[in-house]
Order: sequence, then structure tokens, then C-alpha cells
Amino acid sequence: MSKILYSAEEKISVDEFASVLTRSTLSERRPMDSPETLQAMLENADVLVTARDDRGLLVGISRALTDFIFCTYLSDLAVDKDFQGLGIGKELIHRTHARCGLQTQLILIAAPGAESYYPHVGLRPHQSCWIVDRKPT
Repeated sequence: MSKILYSAEEKISVDEFASVLTRSTLSERRPMDSPETLQAMLENADVLVTARDDRGLLVGISRALTDFIFCTYLSDLAVDKDFQGLGIGKELIHRTHARCGLQTQLILIAAPGAESYYPHVGLRPHQSCWIVDRKPT
């Protein structure tokens, strides 16, 4: 298995982002038919932390929104299926939280089927999350 290199990156191409979302299955819940939306998601993120193999292939990404003092919303955590089980997701969470400030409360909404993963990497469930669904534009 190749060495994984982690980095906080300022810019990720839409193609790379879409590719890792697809290879992770997170694409099932993202607007893959709208490259403009994916681009805006990347541009408006406060923190992007990546995991790349030794060839430079993007195999994992975390995308977070934060105020750097009180809360951090980890909106996307995607790891290529071929690289899952190696601790990459856990490391992306750790590095994202550290970059945003450990004093912030890290908040994440689990993808369906991933709920059992998060306690394993140190997150605890919260029973009082409420959402307003997106409205089509």
C-alpha cells in the first residue's frame, strides 16, 4: 500500500473533487450533475484537508465551514473505497479539527450507513439535530 500524504490545500479542482466523491460513494448525496455547485462548495469552504497517495491521487478529502473559535461543520468527509479501513478518515477528521481550532465543536451529519463508523473514531452522537431541507433554485 502506498504512503498517504496529508495536506491543507487552498484549491482542489472540481474534477478531482467529483472523482473522490464518486470513489467514496458520497456522490450519491452530492450535486454531481452541477459542476458549478461543486465549484462553489470548494470555493466557499473555510478548510480543505486532503489525503493523497504517493502518486498524487486524491484518495480522501474533508471540507469544513468554521468560525475558527466556536464551531466547525465538517460538511464532507470522503475516502476512496479502495483506501477505506486504513485510518484516513480518522486522520482527516483530526487534521481538520486541528486546523479549525480544537476549541471549536466539530459537527458532522453522518451519511446513511456510516453512523456506526463515527463512534469508532471518537465522535459521539447528538440527538438534537434539526434541519431545513434545501429549496430548488
